[in-house]
Parts: sequence; C-alpha cells; structure tokens
Amino acid sequence: MFSRREMLMGAAALSAILGSGLAGRWSRVAAQQSLSEQDLLAFEPLGNVTILHLTDIHAQLMPVYFREPSVNLGVGGVAGLPPHVSGADFLKLYGVEPGTPEAYAFTSEDFVSLARSYGKMGGLDRIATIVKQVRAERGEDVLLLDGGDTWQGSYTSLQTKGQDMVDAMNSLSPDAMTGHWEFTYGTEQVQELIDGLPFPFLGSNIFDAEWDEPAFEAYKMFEKGGARIAVIGQAFPYTPIANPRWMFPNWSFGIREEEVAKNVAAAREEGADIVVLLSHNGFDVDRALAARVEGIDVILTGHTHDAIPEPVIVGKTLLIASGSHGKFVTRLDLDVQDGALKGYRHKLIPVFSDVIKPDADMAKLIADIRAPYEAELSRELATTESLLYRRGNFNGTFDDLICQALLDVREADISLSPGFRWGTSVLPGQKITVEDVHNACSMTYPSAYRNTMTGQTLKDVLEDVADNLFNKDPYYQQGGDMVRVGGMGYAINPEGEMGSRISAMTLLKTGEPIEASKEYTVAGWASINEATEGPAIWDVVEEFLARNPVVTVEENQSVKVESRKI
Repeated sequence: MFSRREMLMGAAALSAILGSGLAGRWSRVAAQQSLSEQDLLAFEPLGNVTILHLTDIHAQLMPVYFREPSVNLGVGGVAGLPPHVSGADFLKLYGVEPGTPEAYAFTSEDFVSLARSYGKMGGLDRIATIVKQVRAERGEDVLLLDGGDTWQGSYTSLQTKGQDMVDAMNSLSPDAMTGHWEFTYGTEQVQELIDGLPFPFLGSNIFDAEWDEPAFEAYKMFEKGGARIAVIGQAFPYTPIANPRWMFPNWSFGIREEEVAKNVAAAREEGADIVVLLSHNGFDVDRALAARVEGIDVILTGHTHDAIPEPVIVGKTLLIASGSHGKFVTRLDLDVQDGALKGYRHKLIPVFSDVIKPDADMAKLIADIRAPYEAELSRELATTESLLYRRGNFNGTFDDLICQALLDVREADISLSPGFRWGTSVLPGQKITVEDVHNACSMTYPSAYRNTMTGQTLKDVLEDVADNLFNKDPYYQQGGDMVRVGGMGYAINPEGEMGSRISAMTLLKTGEPIEASKEYTVAGWASINEATEGPAIWDVVEEFLARNPVVTVEENQSVKVESRKI
C-alpha cells in the first residue's frame, strides 16, 4: 500500500519527466501514445546554473534497445529504496501508467511490445540535439559532465581503442569527465587519450601506486551564472579488482573518503559556492558517502546504470542518477545565490530516438566513424526468437546464450559469464549481428578459457561475487550483477553472510549435487589474469550461432532466490 505522500511524490516525478505544463494533458498524451520533441525537452528554467549529466554510455554512438532490470535487489538499510525498485513496483512508486513511454523507458514491463511501439532510445546525435538546445537557451551558464564508462562497449570502440568515442564526445564538448572501463585500454593508450582531451579528466581518488600521490587532477573550478562551481571527479574505486590490474599497474584507486572530504574543504576554501561530485562509485556507495561527507551539494552518480526520475536527497545532498547507454540526459537547474544552493529543478530526459531529431553535424561524424566497419557491423549471424537482454541481478538471456555457446563450443560441464551491466537488447524476430554480439562482449581481455575447477572453487567464486553485490556495507559493494552460470543451478540468499549465501549447487545435465572435492570442466571469459589463453568470446559465440542459426533462449529457472520475495 502506498501512502498519499508517496503518490504525490510519484506525480511530481512524472511531471518532472514530462515537463511543466504537460501534467494536466498527460491522459490524452498517453491515450494517443504520442510524443514530440517539444514535449520531451520542455522545461521551465530556474536559477543561474544548468548542469547536464551523461554517464555509462558504453560507446553506444547509435540508438539502441536496452531493457531495464526486472530484479534489482537492495540489502540492509536500502532494501526497497530507489534504485532497488523495478517493474510494476517502480510504476506504482512513481505514478507511471503501464504502457506509456515512461513505462517503456524506465522498466522491463511489457518491454517487447512497447519497444516495437516506441522504438530505440539514445544515439549521440540525438543527445547532441538536446545539449545544443539547452546551451542555446542558457548560454554560457551550462556545465556538461560525463560520468565515465564512455569509451568501452562496442565494436568500433574496440577497433579504435576508444578514439571513436573521444572524437564524438569532443564534438559534444563536455566540461569534465571521470572514468572506469576507460582504464582497460591500458596505461599508455589511456594516458595518450587523456592528454589529448580539450577538457579535464578528473580523478581525485586515483594515485600513483609508487609515490602515493595524486595521479590526476582532483577537481576543477568553473564560473557559471556568477557562481563558482567545484566539480570533483571520482573514478570507480575498485577498478584494479573488477578489471585487470596489470593493464594499469602504476595507478591505485579506492573510495578514499578522506580525500573526498579534503577536496571538498579545499574547494570551499578556494571560494566554491557549490560542490558537485562527478562520481563513478555506484549509487549505494554514493548514498553512503553523502551521509558521511559534509559539504557536497550534488552527486552525479554512475556505474550501477540506475535511471531514477527524481533526485534522492541525503541530508543536504542531491543524488542524481542518469541511466546508461545514452537512454537519458539529466538536466539540473540550480539557483545559486549568496554562496549557497537555494533551489533546484530536475528533469531526466528520455532520449526517444524516433522523436528527437538527430543533430546533423554529430550524425555525419558518427557515420564517418562507422563507415570503415559498416559491413562487419551489419553482418548477420543468426535470428533470435527470444528477447535477448543482459540486465538483472541473476539472469540475462544474452548471457544465457553466451553460457550455452561456452558449454557447446568449449565442451565444458559448466560455464561462467561475468555479470556486466553493459550490453544492449535484441528483440524477438531480429537478426543477431556482429554489432549485437560486440555490444555484449567487446572488451580488451576477451579470452575464453577452459580449465578445471573443484566444486568448492565454484562455490567460492559465487560467494565472492555475491558478497560484492549484496554486502550490507555499501563500501564493500562493487556494482555489477551475479556471475551468470551455464550448466549449473544454485540457490542464493542475498541477505546471508559471506560464505553462506550459496547452496543447492547442482549439475544440470545429471541433476546431481556439485561435490566440493570433485573437478569439473569450466569455460568462461573476461578473466582478470594476465596469462589467460583461449579464443575471443565473440568468436566462440559466432561459432555457436553458425551451428544454431535460429536461437531460442528458454526462461532460466536454475537460480533460486531464497529468503525474500523478488
């Protein structure tokens, strides 16, 4: 049961999505199932500063289908709080009618039908249209901030080592960025790309591993609308754990809460009227950080790919989550007066690619970037009869497909696929192209290993990942979702303690329990070990699709979630 206050909050959130002036006409708009660019971008300006925020684009230059998760569990004190609300519960919380454009953009409810009605979302040329319109309206008082995970996640970004996204984003002219997956191109390439940026790459929590001193600029001061805005950069704290440390051995990371506090104080001492944290910590980490570090006015959060239609307020700090894959652009107008934040107006703009016209200059640049690769990008590998998607705490059909490919091609008993949150969706009846496969697995350490593991080792792997995801202390969470498993079932209690969450491990082909001391042939990919050998995962998937030109992925029921209703 929802309280009147919650329903009013939902109505306010819906009004924010639609823009002032649309709330009274929404029933007609919903009934007509129509949208316009004017409606999407409508906004009543406020104050003297505008912030635009993008994050977790994952190298998607073009419009995409991207299904939001149907399961996004929180544990401890954040259980049931945004962003850990999904599907029908999300619609109820924010007062969104089923079947509407917002239901499609924000949830997995009736995704296939609504995707066919409303089309793809995102596209950097559509984002350019939004940015240019806001800049035309607000002049020099706009800050465009990139929250990272921008240069990785597509075929062209892999082929160009991130240069395609650098060129495209440079055309968009951000004022600053931070990062995470950017570092997986290796120290030399990353440093070369950063050195060539016409705007600062901020990383207050990245230190030189040998000298233990800052490796990047911590913050940048901007003057907008007569106010001084300090933007502090916070890269993903667990980059050397979640990704191969050997690719960037000279840099160390961490939350470094004390450094954040120190930089907030330094910025205030320098005369900052407001302080913005441009963060790739993940939402729950940033929620905890906001409660522990005073003096941050706004946290633009990223990494966990959450799209929330209104700010979450912790003390005096606004937490803003802007989704992923280019589906949304945040506009945040701030009224900064007398050295303090006096008011704000927020709108999370859904980028419906069939509604927002592409910017001609960006569209040409994207076409030029993609031209040398177009034939390979569009090469058809198979047809899917099932919706292929990735996001979800425990299962995703695209990863189920990858797991099956590993089992068959690598001749394994069990397969493992990492719980990455990046990767686009493919609708039933569509061709699976090379681009689709690379959107799910394009990365710099793609080797598909094949080795033996004991049952105990497999349990340890699952327990470790579960603790990264469900530790009740957000500072020990690393984002991501559970490792996907093929050929094996298990039960999980997310609220359990480390080492006791996983049970009932079963080898699916025999129905027998996994034995702790017994060895099993395991295939997987994306190992962080430097010496990993094996074919690239996209080659494994392509070989599987060549053998199976029509793909059907059955509902995965091999993971049982205990102790709580999902």
